[in-house]
Amino acid sequence: MEICDLCMKQSKKIRSGRPHENLLKLDEPRNFYGFKEQDYLCTACKSKFTHSTNKNDLTWTLWSG
Repeated sequence: MEICDLCMKQSKKIRSGRPHENLLKLDEPRNFYGFKEQDYLCTACKSKFTHSTNKNDLTWTLWSG
């Protein structure tokens, strides 16, 4: 399945930024010591993302597979 243009732009964000309008939160945020992670699903193309506040991780991770 093709990735929509909004998801392609989202995956290239290097700063935090907000999720685009088609991304919906999947579960509760995961709280770790000093940072949080949240999973998102695109309603348009079904792509999955993880948003992380960890300064050593990518802000937005696009999952493939």
